[in-house]
Amino acid sequence: MVTVSFTPNLHRHLDSELTSHQVAAASVGGALDQVFDKHPRLRSYVLDDQGGVRKHVAVFLDGKSVSDRQTLSDPVAGGAEIYVMQALSGG
Repeated sequence: MVTVSFTPNLHRHLDSELTSHQVAAASVGGALDQVFDKHPRLRSYVLDDQGGVRKHVAVFLDGKSVSDRQTLSDPVAGGAEIYVMQALSGG
């Protein structure tokens, strides 16, 4: 199983109080799709119209930024942790 977690700021787009989700997937995209299927409002906040990660969102796999922000094809193994957060900018 893969753990997918979201920062508290993104919880407003979830349809539950869960802070993390356990899914079975082979890629980051597959894991996120399973969460988005249950929480469709979150998809449009995290992904753009082409299915890539929006510029204001950061996705980490086991503590490292995902390398494929367009198709989210980074492979995941059992026990992997995906963390999705809103990137902050400004000054």
